[in-house]
Amino acid sequence: MHYERHGQGPTVVLIHGLFGDRDNLAGLGRALDAEGYDVIRVDLRNHGQSPHQDSMTFAELAEDLEQLRQQLDIPRFAIVGHSLGGKVAMTYSQAYPQRVSALVVADIAPVAYERRHDTILATLASIEPGTLPSRKAAQQQLADAGIDAGTALFLTKNLKPRAEGGYRWQLNLDAINANYPNIIAGLPEQPPFTGPVRFIKGEHSEYLQAAHQAEVVRRFPKAEARVIAGTGHWLHAEKPQLFNRQVIQFLNAHLTGSDDSHDPAAVL
Repeated sequence: MHYERHGQGPTVVLIHGLFGDRDNLAGLGRALDAEGYDVIRVDLRNHGQSPHQDSMTFAELAEDLEQLRQQLDIPRFAIVGHSLGGKVAMTYSQAYPQRVSALVVADIAPVAYERRHDTILATLASIEPGTLPSRKAAQQQLADAGIDAGTALFLTKNLKPRAEGGYRWQLNLDAINANYPNIIAGLPEQPPFTGPVRFIKGEHSEYLQAAHQAEVVRRFPKAEARVIAGTGHWLHAEKPQLFNRQVIQFLNAHLTGSDDSHDPAAVL
C-alpha cells in the first residue's frame, strides 16, 4: 500500500474514495499536521501508486491497511475515510477495534447501494489514453456522456503522461469494474466497534440518510453525526474549512483531550 507521511503527534490515517488517491484529502492532512498530528495518506489498492490486484473486497482493503500498520509498527491510530474510504475505515475498525483510537466517516453508510457509476465506468473504459492529446480531450468525452465538469476533472487526474506520448490510466479500471459489486455492497458482518465515531454528512448528499441510522448504530453504538450545510457528497472539497474543523474538533476531543465540542462554531 503506497502512502505519504508527515507531521508528528497522534497518528491519523486518511483514506480517499472511489476513483481517487491520497491527494484527495491533502488539505485535511495539512490542517492535521498544523494541529500536531502524524498524518498518513494512503492509496487504496488499484488506485494511485498502490499495487494493482484482481480482487478488491472490503476485507482485503482492510487487511492492506493492517499490513501497513504492522510495517510501520504503529500501535493505534485514528482513521478518516471518505465514501469508499469510509467503508474501508469502518470495516477495519470492526475487524481491528483495538488498533483504532477514533473514527471519522465522511458521507457514507455501512450499507449496500444501488449501482450509480455505470456511465462513468463505461466512459472511462471507452477512452484510449495512449492516443489522447490532452486531459481536456478526455474531459470532453466524459462531458459528451453527460458527466459534469467537476467529476470529469476529478476523474482525469488519474491520467498520467507517458514518455512516448499520450497517457496511461493510474487506476486499474478493469479490476474496479469487475469488483464494482463488492464496492457497493454492505460491510462484512463483524462485532460492533464501540470506540468513538463521528459521521459527517453533506446536507444535499443521498449517500447518508436517516434510513441508515439503525444500521449505523448497530455497528457503531457510540456514533454521533454532524451535517455540513450547503454541501453534497464532496463535502471535504466544497467546504474544506468547515469539514476540517469538524474532523479536528472530534479528534482533539478523543486523542489529545482538547475538547471544543461546546463551542457553537464547532458544531453544525
